[in-house]
Amino acid sequence: MELHELKPARGARRPRKVRGRGSASGLGKTAGRGQKGAKARTGAHDRRGFEGGQMPLLRRLPKIGYFTPPHQKVYAVLNLGALESLGGEIEITPELLKEKRIVRSLPDAGLKILGSGKLTKKLSVAAHAFSASARKAIEAVGGTCRVIPRVSPPPSA
Repeated sequence: MELHELKPARGARRPRKVRGRGSASGLGKTAGRGQKGAKARTGAHDRRGFEGGQMPLLRRLPKIGYFTPPHQKVYAVLNLGALESLGGEIEITPELLKEKRIVRSLPDAGLKILGSGKLTKKLSVAAHAFSASARKAIEAVGGTCRVIPRVSPPPSA
């Protein structure tokens, strides 16, 4: 047997129903749609979650949790107080913080340093973003802030 000799099983293919072509066809007049109503109309279909007029489950359940809009930047945040314990001559990077388990994970947007807490040591900090108060506090004690450019992830297909 060759590919060109393959045929569907007997009864697997049925002719298409021709609708609305006179009463003799068996599907004339209303064309199998019944009398009036939403489903008799052209282009009609139930929207997602429609339960025939009953209050839908999605509206009956309480809304809980937090929703993050899809294009919002989500940073791993770290306050200056947490950097105080990391004094020294080395540059503080997101990778170093993750290695020392000060930051658990780095989301797509990266690491942002916030200005809460006291800073007394001169630090060199590299992060993907800094708040204005954090930048001011780091530079006030003689430290430096370096912004790491973030490479955006490829769009998911």
